[in-house]
Amino acid sequence: MTWHTLFPQDSKPDFSDFSKYVSFNLWDDLCMYIEDTYKINPSIEYSRCSMEPGWNVKYKKSSRSICTLYPKENHFTCLISIGIKEAVETELIMQSFDLYLMELYQNTKPFNGSRWLMIDVTSQEILENVKTLINIRVKPKIAALNI
Repeated sequence: MTWHTLFPQDSKPDFSDFSKYVSFNLWDDLCMYIEDTYKINPSIEYSRCSMEPGWNVKYKKSSRSICTLYPKENHFTCLISIGIKEAVETELIMQSFDLYLMELYQNTKPFNGSRWLMIDVTSQEILENVKTLINIRVKPKIAALNI
């Protein structure tokens, strides 16, 4: 059964429902990483978008979107927008990324100066690449060194 069918607009899921549906430890890994690194909580929102309708999880730091997670059966999709500011750094390290992600980036045409990457997270390597893109998008605060 699809996520959209299980949780229609009038039936908001709990955060734990996402993890149960995805049934994929990389979902929990990414959520914990974002929450620990950026000290933020997820927001559960409903989207009527024709490409990905239904409930999703958004992470924002202040008013800046970090990413949006869309649950799928046995994997998930992570939307990250790479803007003009992030493009140079992203392109410098892109050769070290998973082939799938390199091709996705190259084949995603800029829209209003940004590439809206809908990344299917299906492996640990792709997850690590997603974390890198998130860190490029929003720089994590580095704890002060006690020297």
